Amino acid sequence: MSTNKTKYIFITGGVLSSLGKGISAASIATLLKHSGFKIGILKLDPYINVDPGTMSPLEHGEVFVTKDGAETDLDLGHYERFIDTSLTQNNNFTTGQVYKTVIENERKGKYLGKTIQVVPHIVNEIKERIFLAGQGKDILIVELGGTTGDIEGLPFLETIRQIKHELGKSRVMNIHVTLLPYIKAAGELKTKPTQHSVQELRRIGIAPQMLILRAEQPVPNDLKRKIAYSCDVDEDSVIDAIDAATIYKVPLNFMAQEILKPISKQLELGELKPNMDQWISLVNKIIMPSTEVKIAFVGKYLDLKESYKSLTEALIHAGANLDSRVIIKWVDSEKIEEEGSEKFLQDCDGILVAGGFGERGVEGKIAAIKYARENKIPFLGICLGMQLAIIEFGRNVLGIKDANSVEFDPQTLNPMIYLIDEFIDASGKKQIRTTKSPLGGTLRLGEYECQTLEGSNLRKAYNEAIIYERHRHRYEANPKYREMLEKNGMIITGESNGLIEAVEVKDHPWFLGVQFHPEFTSRLQHPNQSILAFVKASIEHKNK
Repeated sequence: MSTNKTKYIFITGGVLSSLGKGISAASIATLLKHSGFKIGILKLDPYINVDPGTMSPLEHGEVFVTKDGAETDLDLGHYERFIDTSLTQNNNFTTGQVYKTVIENERKGKYLGKTIQVVPHIVNEIKERIFLAGQGKDILIVELGGTTGDIEGLPFLETIRQIKHELGKSRVMNIHVTLLPYIKAAGELKTKPTQHSVQELRRIGIAPQMLILRAEQPVPNDLKRKIAYSCDVDEDSVIDAIDAATIYKVPLNFMAQEILKPISKQLELGELKPNMDQWISLVNKIIMPSTEVKIAFVGKYLDLKESYKSLTEALIHAGANLDSRVIIKWVDSEKIEEEGSEKFLQDCDGILVAGGFGERGVEGKIAAIKYARENKIPFLGICLGMQLAIIEFGRNVLGIKDANSVEFDPQTLNPMIYLIDEFIDASGKKQIRTTKSPLGGTLRLGEYECQTLEGSNLRKAYNEAIIYERHRHRYEANPKYREMLEKNGMIITGESNGLIEAVEVKDHPWFLGVQFHPEFTSRLQHPNQSILAFVKASIEHKNK
């Protein structure tokens, strides 16, 4: 049983997935936070995987890493970016984690020999985790992944149904996000999928108090009234969520429809007046900026842009805070391998080489780094991007033609990037990993301290001697080559307990490679400083 007086908003989805439940949840959270409440947010993922860490980005989009090193759903990235806070492993869990815990408890005899069942054991474990995430918060917003009716989602829906009975009506609100499809041939929006989705939810025992309608165009009032009557919700609780010029406009669209009135009424919150002045100013700069800058984004998962979601959003944040539109030119690194760098990069103001795993497309990324270094174009390399910057420098400046990473060639004679056997993880525990370690859970994950070098681009960007950034990688830069690199113009400008965290090139207007993922700490109202400095340098390069 929940002991504090936290109130809970549960957000479910109907008709189909990828409707934008995460953006809806983050938008409501933003409005409530700007109204003065202490907001928590939680994502429930019904898939059986323990976490998305070993799932293909093409399968599940980006893996978002929290401050404490949890590999989580990309929606947690939206939550952090919207409500400007750092979340932890308590803010996301999967069916796999729930069953794993229950089975481990059963093996330890914690259930005193009872038969283990979905109700009550699985449901109670879900409930405990929800209440844990709500501790110390005024309101916890809980998003359930998937679609109403999915078989794997049923234990979660049963938990939500029970929580309402345990806590009472004034502490629980159910919001259902559904699709309102536009049938072009008929020239009208259709309400039947929404009606059927609500019927399915009610059959399970949950009656939503609010509907958010995803649509391509504004929903007429008479259609909202029809939906309100047929789904048994108040008229002012039918909110449309139409396609917006930017996701950061969604909270403002909700505010314009007075979404907080029915929420306040249901949860007895009193009159709410969110202060969104700064948010409105930044959104206006996203939609109508004064200038623009073109950044080459060199990667290999370009079929699904969601796999780089945090990074593309971080570029938007930097652009908004510099009153400039960042135009991303997507460059497939394999195309560079086939056709050369010049064709793809000559019209760009800055070059960004993103992270990734595996050998495919690596030579194209190295060629892009060489082009940026030799042509004095602002460059930012992230994670693998930094490692490849070291390899490129080794090959083309130091003359070590076989310089490589043990990730791509375990037998290389010049492992400028290598695998360390032991390291201290984000929680202070010693981790041991080898090339044979399983992929899940052997990465350096989470937030680590980094000492910055005075006078460097890194120090100037953050204006701090010590910074904290998040990691998600297995391999490290080899310190054996440090002296040779620094003698020839590649300087180590960031370190973490002897590990190389950042490199820069002398006699270059702005060149930075970082082992960490700066995009994970970027928010609209507080952009990441290294990405902001990179975009600023790219604007200056364009204006030369």
